[in-house]
Amino acid sequence: MASEELASKLQRRLQWEEVDGGLPPAPRAAPVPEPQPQPSAWAPTARADAELSAQLNRRLDINEGAARPRRCKVFHPYSEFPEFSRRLIKDLESMFKLYDAGRDGFIDLMELKLMMEKLGAPQTHLGLKSMIKEVDEDFDGKLSFREFLLIFHKAAAGELQEDSGLMALAKLSEIDVALEGVKGAKDFFEAKVQALNCASKFEAELKAEQDERKQAEEKRRLRQAAFRELKATFST
Repeated sequence: MASEELASKLQRRLQWEEVDGGLPPAPRAAPVPEPQPQPSAWAPTARADAELSAQLNRRLDINEGAARPRRCKVFHPYSEFPEFSRRLIKDLESMFKLYDAGRDGFIDLMELKLMMEKLGAPQTHLGLKSMIKEVDEDFDGKLSFREFLLIFHKAAAGELQEDSGLMALAKLSEIDVALEGVKGAKDFFEAKVQALNCASKFEAELKAEQDERKQAEEKRRLRQAAFRELKATFST
């Protein structure tokens, strides 16, 4: 078996020497991979150009008065509406969340329609759009919480028409804005926003809330102690 293999190898060797001058056949070259198509370089450039163009167009609109600049995303109601007490802002926030059925932080056209119907002052479709437009600072067609507070701010400052939908909303809300929002104003809708000492007012209300929390915590601690004492009595 080994001799046959050896003879076969010698014969192939002789054939190589006769044909190629003693050189074994060259190995086959590995196939050259085809070049892969490179991603197009114009796509990110085109996207960047479109974004830059949109920003320039908006800046031009702002300069010409056709659009308002976007506000900072961080909204501080207590500093932006110092004429309103902390309790009033919390009450208005509760009211806002009540009608924000989508829980997206906005009151859209349909949610405003439902609100006005529940308040007993239904509005037409155009009337609702007009209400939003009057305080819609970012032109998104819906009310943010800041824009909602702006309704009551404008009502306090006498900047709303008496027969407007926004005035009806302010008047028919269950919140006594005259009592909570403007100190010393006998008639909320006739009084101008009065200058308040915001720092001392804020600190006083914050301290009152802290005292309420301390009292609630103390009551809870006493209830727990009484429960443990009662449990120990029945366990013995």
